[in-house]
Amino acid sequence: MSKRNRPTTTVRPKSAAEDKPATLKDLLNPEIVQKLKAQSDEMKAAENKQREDVLKQAADARKAEQKRLENDFEYLLNNSTLKMRKD
Repeated sequence: MSKRNRPTTTVRPKSAAEDKPATLKDLLNPEIVQKLKAQSDEMKAAENKQREDVLKQAADARKAEQKRLENDFEYLLNNSTLKMRKD
């Protein structure tokens, strides 16, 4: 029995596009993707601005409370760091 020559099949490497499944970004029109990115950036900027506004309001409230306490004689007397000694 002699060995039969089998036809060899060439194995070609798969390209990167064939390895990965199609993503939504690949399926959408580039203009739509660009619009969505712009909208996302706008939303992030608005969120950051809102966060900064809340922090500023809190800081202003702390300053107003501190100013009110500085005008309160009882608070100043109770929290005074001066040690008055009688000799």
